[in-house]
Amino acid sequence: MWREIRRAAAVACALAVGASAQAGDEASVVLAQGEGIDKVQSMCAICHSLDYIQMNSPFQDATGWDKTVTKMVKVMGAPITAEDSAVIVGYLARNYGREAAR
Repeated sequence: MWREIRRAAAVACALAVGASAQAGDEASVVLAQGEGIDKVQSMCAICHSLDYIQMNSPFQDATGWDKTVTKMVKVMGAPITAEDSAVIVGYLARNYGREAAR
């Protein structure tokens, strides 16, 4: 039952974010080019703005990004496979981890 509720919440979130992204907000977010960017752009933007990646990058390392993505899947119900999760975490750690050169 809780899984269905979380999925419904994820869908509602996606619809709300989709409406704001269509207003042009998301077009101004430019992520670093690199392996996995396609997964990040398509999967993360389902529920929230990609601005969150840039805003959280000073605080996250590879372990932090792994915990964040795991939370999005297990708690928030993001429809991300384990394989895609690994790609996303790798991209975020390489490009937006505390250790990443900016």
